[in-house]
Amino acid sequence: MTAHEPLPDAKLDNWVDRFAPRRLRPWLKLGRFDRPTGIWLLMLPGWQGVALAGAMAGHPPDPALLLKIFLGACLMRAAGCAYNDIVDRDMDAKVARTAGRPLPSGQITVLQGWIFTGLCALLSLTILLSLNGLAIGLGVGSLGLVAAYPFMKRITWWPQAWLGLTFNWGSLLGFAAATGTLGWPVALLYASGIFWTLGYDTIYAVQDLEDDALAGIKSSALRLGTSAPRAVLTFYILAFVMALASGWMARLGPLFLPLAAGFGLHLSRQAAGLKLEDPAGALGAFKSNTLAGSLLLLAIMAGLWGHGWGAVALPPSP
Repeated sequence: MTAHEPLPDAKLDNWVDRFAPRRLRPWLKLGRFDRPTGIWLLMLPGWQGVALAGAMAGHPPDPALLLKIFLGACLMRAAGCAYNDIVDRDMDAKVARTAGRPLPSGQITVLQGWIFTGLCALLSLTILLSLNGLAIGLGVGSLGLVAAYPFMKRITWWPQAWLGLTFNWGSLLGFAAATGTLGWPVALLYASGIFWTLGYDTIYAVQDLEDDALAGIKSSALRLGTSAPRAVLTFYILAFVMALASGWMARLGPLFLPLAAGFGLHLSRQAAGLKLEDPAGALGAFKSNTLAGSLLLLAIMAGLWGHGWGAVALPPSP
């Protein structure tokens, strides 16, 4: 595979391979900009946290804060992916789906990868420093989760659970950035996101079952084996229940419920369609989680109308 061919888990017509200058393509692929699903999955919990804070305070989410979270998600996802590829470059070279990535294939050196990671992290830091003190503290605290993640697949069968802790940290940060506080509604939203990620990343790991086993890479999909579809359904049920509990604690209005039900239905269909012998179907189901997360975001935003089942007003944003 050359630097000018789409990677296996990217769309054949992705914008990087179609439009980006050839010299930039390895760098954009290092940051996974040819595969934007991960940006959505990192960004959506942050937007959900901001939307939850707004609904509880009786107003729509702050557009400026949503933009900051979007930019931060793009940068931190790029930094995290590059760091992950630096740590995993030897493992990635043994897996068909990842062997063509810029680092294991030699298109970018390790030193260049570190420079890329540092620049993305520095730009993200400038965004973080524009937020309040609690949000800054949470952002700094997330670095431990990010730094440890690549090593989880070496020491536990459940790296997907650690990814859940990491990817959904944005819900806490977004809520804190909007309010300067935390509370049970956003804690339950965070818990929902952890189970959601545990489900969709188990689906993602189905693509690499044989290669991971040969390379000694641990994953929830390998650990669960033929029980994976039932386990994913269980994770998704817990994600749905926690999301409902978050909406109830936040006293969201009745319009929250039908869209939240759409979130639950979408998740259940993913679990029902999961087949271990169909890696292409698993990739499609994984990517569809951008829609699932968007449905929950819209549900929270819709809960603004009719909100007030005895909810206590939040303090104003700093």
